[in-house]
Amino acid sequence: QVQLVESGGGLVQTGGSLRLSCAASGNIICLSAMGWYRQAPGKERELVATIISGGNTNFAESVKGRFTISGDAKNTLYLQMTGLKPEDTAVYYCYAADCDVVPGAREYWAEGTLVTVSS
Repeated sequence: QVQLVESGGGLVQTGGSLRLSCAASGNIICLSAMGWYRQAPGKERELVATIISGGNTNFAESVKGRFTISGDAKNTLYLQMTGLKPEDTAVYYCYAADCDVVPGAREYWAEGTLVTVSS
């Protein structure tokens, strides 16, 4: 089992910045990807950004040029958000996926952290 613990959400004004962190711990054998999704009130959960093993990244069109995703050797994932807009307001969820070769490979989700951007 892999545990994911997020931190860094909060209230920020339009144009401001926040950095979300997601610390992965537990029985980490091999992770094929980590990333962030978000869910705004009344909307479906959507992909924000992912990073796969090897370092390739993928971003939602709505955040390209404003958000960056990175990780460190301690299995902590970061989402640096700049130029925040009210439409970025959502609960942000960190996730991680086991490599296919891991027995019982599955995805893991953090509990979510609220980001509120005031206009």
